[in-house]
Amino acid sequence: MSGRAGFLAAALAVAVGIGAGYWWGARDPSKGTVPMAQDAASPAATGAKAERKILYYRNPMGLPDTSPVPKKDPMGMDYIAVYDGEEPDTGSSPLKISVDKVQKLGVRSEPAAMRALDKVVKAVGRIEVDERRVFAVAPKFEGWVEKLFVNATGQPVSKGQPLFEVYSPELVSAQREYAIAVEAVKALKDAGDDPKAGMRRLADSSLARLRNWDISDEQLRALEQSGEARRTLTFRSPVSGIVMTKKAVQGMRFMPGDSLYEIADLSSVWVMADVYEQDIGLVRTGSKAKVTIGAYPDRRFEGTITYVYPTLTAETRTVPVRLEMANPGQLLKPAMFAEVELPVGGKGKVLTVPISAVIDSGTRRVVLVQLAEGRFEPREVKLGARTDTYVEVMDGVKDGEQVVVTANFLIDAESNLKAAIAGFGTPGPGGAAGATGTAAVVGHRADGTVKSVDAKSGTASVAHGPVATLNWPGMTMDFKAANSALFADLKPGAAIDFEFVERAPGEWVITKIAPRSGGAPAAGTPAAPKGR
Repeated sequence: MSGRAGFLAAALAVAVGIGAGYWWGARDPSKGTVPMAQDAASPAATGAKAERKILYYRNPMGLPDTSPVPKKDPMGMDYIAVYDGEEPDTGSSPLKISVDKVQKLGVRSEPAAMRALDKVVKAVGRIEVDERRVFAVAPKFEGWVEKLFVNATGQPVSKGQPLFEVYSPELVSAQREYAIAVEAVKALKDAGDDPKAGMRRLADSSLARLRNWDISDEQLRALEQSGEARRTLTFRSPVSGIVMTKKAVQGMRFMPGDSLYEIADLSSVWVMADVYEQDIGLVRTGSKAKVTIGAYPDRRFEGTITYVYPTLTAETRTVPVRLEMANPGQLLKPAMFAEVELPVGGKGKVLTVPISAVIDSGTRRVVLVQLAEGRFEPREVKLGARTDTYVEVMDGVKDGEQVVVTANFLIDAESNLKAAIAGFGTPGPGGAAGATGTAAVVGHRADGTVKSVDAKSGTASVAHGPVATLNWPGMTMDFKAANSALFADLKPGAAIDFEFVERAPGEWVITKIAPRSGGAPAAGTPAAPKGR
């Protein structure tokens, strides 16, 4: 009995020990006990993490091309698998670039600032005659040109200057009627009121007829004094100006209403400027404008906007705008071309950045904000009004933030390739590029031999060796120069070491070049077709 009691006591002690050990193992010293379900879930979670899902396959050269199934590119390189959780960076996260690379690319930044955008609308125009200062000399009766006093187009004339003499049977008859009526009025001065009044009405009617034919008062007074009808009468210039058109020929016959002369007063002229459709809403009548004429490049003329035409020229998408300006010395000739600057008022100070800071892809507009030395963040922005040098930023950038204004296209190219560059390292398990944690690189190095150089287009064909950072084999392809000076002394056959980046998809740009030590051919460089 005593032996059985001892056995039960020993079994109870073991059970208590196991329970205490389990409780102590599941206990978190800082937070107390942890539910048993948590430990049971851990192995399952580990197993799920190991099973990665392939989302798609991307182009190994960084081009914007993907495939849902494995495939090869035109050069026989396998597309790289992209796994769940390893999607490429869209470029919105900050990009880190070494200080050495920043200096090499010539990056320069400028702060976004509040400025008043006083825009100047530029347009081309032409000098035209003021339509209100053109006069036609057209007799109102039939006749013949007896003599010309002004016989050349372009001849200047003054107001009242004789132009030509005409003979007209109608004019001679009308003069005689008037002369007879005047003589009759004088003869009937002692007659009764009725005969005298009737003759006066006849004389006044003949005088009105001559005046309606534009016979001058001077000629009418001479006719009244002499009482003799002249065979010819002289037409005089109604205004001072230039003879723009002369149809009168000595001895010619003319009919009533025929325009024999056109005289224009050029002391003031019009400038007809063609303003583009998108700018016409900024133009206001009464504003002053600057006019430059090619014949006088050192002189600036000033005109006033007097009228914005209500019609648009469909072929050029422009609206005519009329300026009036004085023409001292008649330097401005009709039909001359003019360059017009129309200043338009802004809406006060607005947040602006230099135009060079904006990268326009056609679908979005991005600026690169410098967060710190070597750290840049792409920001999509909404733009407003602009001048020749600055553009309004309505959203995306704050006042005082530093934006990149030079070499931003190179930084943006590297930002767009950030995800691809991450995969250009050593492939990890399952073929996923970058799975081993290889650090992404910015810029690539290679050695090669120059095949040809095109200085005009700034390109060079280089047969290069393998590029480890891009997982490229050796090949022959075209490169562009970030700076034209890089290719200044480059000759075909030269053995070189060089660095390059991708400025746009498929466009590779050399940023640094140096002669290869020893001048040996690039190892492993195959003879491949030009281009890739």
